[in-house]
Amino acid sequence: MACIYEAEIRRAKEYMQEHMKESRRAHTEGVVKTAELLARRFGADADRSVTAAWFHDLVRNLPPQQLNEYVRSFRLPERYLNDPNLSHGKIAAKLMEEEYGIKDPDLLNAVANHTTGRAGMSLLEKVVFLADVIEPGRNHPTVDETRRLAETDLDAACIHAMDRTLEYVRSLGQVPDPDTIEARNDLAMRQEKKK
Repeated sequence: MACIYEAEIRRAKEYMQEHMKESRRAHTEGVVKTAELLARRFGADADRSVTAAWFHDLVRNLPPQQLNEYVRSFRLPERYLNDPNLSHGKIAAKLMEEEYGIKDPDLLNAVANHTTGRAGMSLLEKVVFLADVIEPGRNHPTVDETRRLAETDLDAACIHAMDRTLEYVRSLGQVPDPDTIEARNDLAMRQEKKK
């Protein structure tokens, strides 16, 4: 069965071929496979998960000054200036909508928030967030534990990944993005209610 956004994905792949490093393309392919696996495991829409995964790092390899131009032209908050780690998802989501004609709000949110998460994440958002963290090419110190949690509990795996991110950012003497703190606390509260 063909993906509903097959033509848009094909255009995105052409763009990536021109603007993305080979290592980033390999990462993207890993996220696509992992997102599909997680979608099937946890009951998310596999088509939409794969679409978001293809787009999640669309502009990740653009130079910082070009990303800053996008931040300004899309009127994104100033905190995204000079921060490619945080800005690239927001920019990719805007481009999906404006350049690729993808209007699905859940898909756009999954791409926009794949780095930080946010309070009230949908199933699709959690799948794409986690796929980015645990795809086969990732080898950070806590990835095996996150993958183990992802076998059975999507929320627990997301919380674990967010906790590790918050610890890492603080260890660098930086202030974590508020969206990650809110996302982590929201998921933890939902987990507590389930018990």
